[in-house]
Amino acid sequence: MVDGVSGSSSTNNSALNGSRQTIAQNFDTFLSILTTQLKNQNPLDPLDTNQFTQQLVQFTGVEQQLKTNTFLESLLASTQTAGRMDAVGYIGKQVTISGKTTQLSGTNAMWGYNAEANVANANITIKNEKGDVVYTQNGSLNMGAGVFTWDGISTDGQPQPDGLYTMQIEGTNLSGKAVKVTTSSIGIVSAVDFSSGQPMVTVGAAKVPLSDVSEVRIPDAVTPPATPGKDDETKA
Repeated sequence: MVDGVSGSSSTNNSALNGSRQTIAQNFDTFLSILTTQLKNQNPLDPLDTNQFTQQLVQFTGVEQQLKTNTFLESLLASTQTAGRMDAVGYIGKQVTISGKTTQLSGTNAMWGYNAEANVANANITIKNEKGDVVYTQNGSLNMGAGVFTWDGISTDGQPQPDGLYTMQIEGTNLSGKAVKVTTSSIGIVSAVDFSSGQPMVTVGAAKVPLSDVSEVRIPDAVTPPATPGKDDETKA
């Protein structure tokens, strides 16, 4: 995890340190040669001062660039450290992530949804990892955001095993026109992984980029809206 990032940074630092040593050695060699030339130059044909002055300026420019790179590296390292600390703060929090798949753990699986308009006829379908339909429900949805909670019991009354499940909602308004309903998964962050170069949060059995998280809550402070009812009394 973090070791992978640290290892990459160490490699880059080693390469940069090697560049600094090479530049320093070249600069020392250049000064030594220049000093020798000045001591042994022909008074009737002196060295071109403009030429070696330009070389001095070039070496100085490289040295300044190395110092700038060092400063940028330090700034980047500080930013990465702050980013990791922020990401670790997600552990134990309830997050909402774009997508249709969420984790069933015990008797609880949660999805968020958002209806662009009132839905008079909503069809909710839940599938397991194999793509088999395990649960369906009909009802209605109010326009806006809501939360759907599933207890893990299939339509025929059989408890389903823990795992990843996908939910899809299709609906129409009173005139029969389709209404777009987007879904998102809801779960608790159990870990954060930095090995891929960007923070990945672990929610259930899934790892997703931190950038996909659209909402963060403290679980105890969450009061989900009413879950759609099973007798066509669905409410957002």
